[in-house]
Amino acid sequence: MKYTQPVYRPPYEANTLLLQVTVGCAHNKCTFCTMYRDVRFSMEKIDQIEKDIKEAKQLYEDVKRVFLVNGDAFVLYASRLKPIADLIVKYLPNVEVITMYASINNIKGKTDEELRELRELGINDLWVGAETGHDKTLQYLNKGFSLQDSYEQLERLNKAGIRFLFGFMFGAAGSGKGIENAIATAKLINTTKPIGIVPTTLGANDNSQLAKDLEGGIFKLATELEIFEEQKKLLELIDLDKVSYLGIHTINTLSFDALLPRDREKSIKRIEDAIEKLDDNFLNSVPERHSI
Repeated sequence: MKYTQPVYRPPYEANTLLLQVTVGCAHNKCTFCTMYRDVRFSMEKIDQIEKDIKEAKQLYEDVKRVFLVNGDAFVLYASRLKPIADLIVKYLPNVEVITMYASINNIKGKTDEELRELRELGINDLWVGAETGHDKTLQYLNKGFSLQDSYEQLERLNKAGIRFLFGFMFGAAGSGKGIENAIATAKLINTTKPIGIVPTTLGANDNSQLAKDLEGGIFKLATELEIFEEQKKLLELIDLDKVSYLGIHTINTLSFDALLPRDREKSIKRIEDAIEKLDDNFLNSVPERHSI
């Protein structure tokens, strides 16, 4: 099967068939990200995609889930995604879920009817990089969409019946603003009702705009203690029934999964125990993080 590096996927898709449909990231301008900075965005040819699906059929007996790579594969027009979904269903009839990374703008670029059609074809799960519910923070991150867009487009997914996982970053607002960010992000989560929330932690990748802003004193990263307090506040404020907290990304200092509200108190206690046990020098430091 063809893969053009670099290839990224959520930790939770480790056992999922990866099918390349795009290369790089169509936006590729986020303040914090350098994952695809040196990769020119392109679309994979449909003949190659069909070839890869046929190969997957020979390699794997019972594929249930397919993850379309790369960085924001949902950027493809519905007219491009439909034949891809048709091919998956044709050759891999047991597939139950077709999923991929998506940005808010990717959703915005499709009509309500197109979203429903994609859902009917099996594209029924998206990993959406919302990043934050805090307006000024979102502007700084340069995601290319507004907070109002986040509220409107995630609701459109709900109406179309497409489930989504809400990706965001602790520390995205910077030092001194973690609680403010948690409150605003919890509001967005509670309003839009994702099936899961997926936290990572902001880090300064070399040669990113964020790294330059740190050097110039424009931005200040949150300390580890601030990250813990932000995480605790978010867990306190999530008010959804049976929503998964998928926090095992290796960039998170305290990595764990939970089901809310069932595991709320246990999760908060885990954070409080970490604060109590960890050295003050570490809590007041900003550990290096170079991946998201």
